[in-house]
Amino acid sequence: MGSGAGHHAVHLAQAHGALVTGIELSPTQHERAVSAHAGVPDVEFVQADVTEYLAETEPFDAAYAIGSLAFIDPHRSLPALRDGLRPGAPLILSLLHTDLHGRGPSTEVSPREQTILLRDDPPLPTQMWVLAPQLWEDLLTEYGFRVEAVDLFPHPDENVMVIQQLLRARSLPDRPVQAR
Repeated sequence: MGSGAGHHAVHLAQAHGALVTGIELSPTQHERAVSAHAGVPDVEFVQADVTEYLAETEPFDAAYAIGSLAFIDPHRSLPALRDGLRPGAPLILSLLHTDLHGRGPSTEVSPREQTILLRDDPPLPTQMWVLAPQLWEDLLTEYGFRVEAVDLFPHPDENVMVIQQLLRARSLPDRPVQAR
């Protein structure tokens, strides 16, 4: 989810034999992925809103997102993921624990105004859900996942205040599967 230029998707297919669908909302990023990795076996790139795409396709065996889920309201993304994953499927999320300005996580499910600095484009104003680990765990549990681990990773450069959190969860096997 949020496959960007597609490098991680290609790695999973080539190094681990996975069949990968990279879902990317940005038309520019999608085009970068398709241009750079056209013809790579077992990798498909789709330009779509992930929540809409998951509602229209067969459930997946696993899902992961590196940073991208912070840009979608969890009350929208987590139900889509629950319904878009097979029971028992793993979900791996890498999310900010501190925002881009070094502010710690929120204890409320509300977005923060952020400005993303892009390499070749002007700064992009956006909203991000930078939530405390316990809040992510509560939300995942509410929407039919069992959280297996939450880890915090400070930036290796002590002068950089950004901290990442890695959440590993699994869709509950005993939940009813939503009809499509």
